[in-house]
Amino acid sequence: MKLKRLNIKSTVYFVLAVILMAYFFPREGKFRYLFFEGKPWRYQLLTAPTDFPIYKADEEVKAEKDSVIEHFEPYYRMDPLVEATQIDELRSEYAANMKDKVPHAYPQYIESALIRLYKNGIISPQALEELKRDKVERINLVENNMSQLQYVSDMFTVRTAYEFILNNSPQSLDKALLQSCNINNYLAENVMYDKAMSDRILDEKLNSVAISNGMIQAGERIVDRGEIIDHHTYNVLRSLKIIHESKSGGTQIQWVQFAGISVLLISLLFCFWLYLWSFRPKIFYKRKNVLFLLLHITVFCVMTELCVTYNWFNVYIIPFAMVPTVVRTFFDSRTALFTHLIVVLICSLMVPYPQEFVLLQVVAGMVVTFSLKDLSERSQLIRCAFFILLSYSITYTCLTVYQELDFTKLNWTMFLYFGISFILLMFTYILVYMLEKAFGYVSAITLVELSNINTPILKKLSETAPGTFQHSLQVSILASEAATKIGANAALVRTGAMYHDIGKMENPAFFTENQKNFNPHDQLPFEQSAQIIISHVTDGVQMAEKAKLPQAIISFIKTHHGRGKVKYFYNSFKNKYPDQEIDEAKFTYPGPNPFSKETAILMMADAVEASSRSLKEYTEEAISELVNRIIDSQIDDGLMKNTPLTFRDVLTVKQVFIDKLKTMYHTRISYPELKA
Repeated sequence: MKLKRLNIKSTVYFVLAVILMAYFFPREGKFRYLFFEGKPWRYQLLTAPTDFPIYKADEEVKAEKDSVIEHFEPYYRMDPLVEATQIDELRSEYAANMKDKVPHAYPQYIESALIRLYKNGIISPQALEELKRDKVERINLVENNMSQLQYVSDMFTVRTAYEFILNNSPQSLDKALLQSCNINNYLAENVMYDKAMSDRILDEKLNSVAISNGMIQAGERIVDRGEIIDHHTYNVLRSLKIIHESKSGGTQIQWVQFAGISVLLISLLFCFWLYLWSFRPKIFYKRKNVLFLLLHITVFCVMTELCVTYNWFNVYIIPFAMVPTVVRTFFDSRTALFTHLIVVLICSLMVPYPQEFVLLQVVAGMVVTFSLKDLSERSQLIRCAFFILLSYSITYTCLTVYQELDFTKLNWTMFLYFGISFILLMFTYILVYMLEKAFGYVSAITLVELSNINTPILKKLSETAPGTFQHSLQVSILASEAATKIGANAALVRTGAMYHDIGKMENPAFFTENQKNFNPHDQLPFEQSAQIIISHVTDGVQMAEKAKLPQAIISFIKTHHGRGKVKYFYNSFKNKYPDQEIDEAKFTYPGPNPFSKETAILMMADAVEASSRSLKEYTEEAISELVNRIIDSQIDDGLMKNTPLTFRDVLTVKQVFIDKLKTMYHTRISYPELKA
């Protein structure tokens, strides 16, 4: 029995929520100090817990590596076989074909020029163009595993080498005869880019760039309270933060973190569990309600976790105030604020500047609670969003001025984030509608809109069956007042009362409140009359479903007679045919019986109001006798056995009905007759 009272199935939802949030929770260790260059240190004396290097800033390391890349001199390899091969070919060609045509001085000059050209290096035009485009002045020229620097300006291509030989020939040599020696045949590229060696040496140089520029010894003083954090101290603190967060790596440490955050999440959600169990049992014992609340907590926490982990956008863009707004729309203000506090506390474990985050979000949550105290119009959601934007802006401005003592220190980007969050909050209007459909809820806003007598169904009811419409108004007055007295949902029962008899529009003349001087039942058998009366329930359900009314409203149509009987025709049949066996199904409403305080109140109000029209005199005694007789009869027939009404509730409802009917019919006390 105790396990049942603890609602095990709802508790499972809490466990699943903890596992899901803990799984997405950021794994890196979080440095517990916040610090800014040029700002005072706000904590106690800090000393080095261990030896650690002073890391350079990422920008500084990147600048040094960029400098290495910019000044890197690539490696090219010279092939000595090219020079030897080409000179041998020149000598062979001269001995075989040019000895008798060209003097010896010509090949001698060409050979000496080739030796010089190949020593400087002949490179492809594309490679030379790339070197000039990259503004490389020198390269490392490797020959026989020996490297020497070579200026790019001293190197040649095949074309410039040919021009060099012609333009620098001695005056004693005839250029035309020199050209006939086919100089191009002895020119070839002997320098090639060595990508493997260049990449390897560049990587070595990049890896040799120091990422730190000093060491801090264990126990060394770093900073004390009130001291201004200069550039050096800032780098020391940043290095300590890097060391601290790097220690969170490793499977074992991550499991320890997972266990720690899981226990913390369990503690926070257990407080929420206790709140629902202790103060909101109506919410706690309905799994749908628990799922609804935990879904909002989990979604916003996971969204924050992903935002912080992957740095998608600033966390203040997330419309956290949507949580209390939506929860307040369907539940009460205290539950909305408590749910919001749980979300804020969990998210504060992940976000930067947690104190600022908690302050801003708690203020926004309280603004939602106050501005939506009496929620009855959708326009209130829009107005609430403006109040939230204003609260964010004022709170942030005041906090910054308090901490910095300077308006110029305001981060104006924060106001942009608040604006984006405000725009997202405007979609709460649509979200409420979607959640109503998904969870089958009916918000107070929807109830107010549905109870408007200008809605299509109610307007048609007032025109088609005016007597029924007036009856529905009277029932709504009785039922809502009774609901208020016993702590039921007055708005829900009022709206349900307005729609409970819409099925009578199919055959309005068959119901006494719409009749004038003719009663069509006089011409019909009792069974047929009973079926026509009963059909207003099924017809009403069909009309409501066609109009897409909420299921909560349709429940009032189904249950306002429960599994009761059409007693007028049932009793008339029994009286007329006492010996004949009666088919009770033909005189019984389809039901079901009422299952909540609200549906039970409507059943009682409907029967009492309808019966009160038949009273011959509206004295206090007559009204009291009528109310007690009608309600006691319903209880005796077992129609209320599935409702959570107590004896005290029933007595309260009876008294409300008596007082209201006395007011409606302007009753006066019965004057005693003068005895003779």
